[in-house]
Amino acid sequence: MAELAAVAGLRWAVEECFERAKNDLGLDHCEVRSWHGWHRHMSLCMAALAFLSKLSADLRRSAWSKPNETSPKEPIAA
Repeated sequence: MAELAAVAGLRWAVEECFERAKNDLGLDHCEVRSWHGWHRHMSLCMAALAFLSKLSADLRRSAWSKPNETSPKEPIAA
């Protein structure tokens, strides 16, 4: 049962990933007439999505690691 719940939770992330690829990268704007053209378009979209996902994760990670200027634990520099 726990495994089914974990898989169901992953489905949402996969759906968001494809939605972002469709909206931001033009995954659904493909009007090719050959398998080779389709394969190139999908490969470029997926490579761009991987790059943007990595960039987004790095930016989120760096934002969380910045010290909070209003934190009561850190002394204010005068």
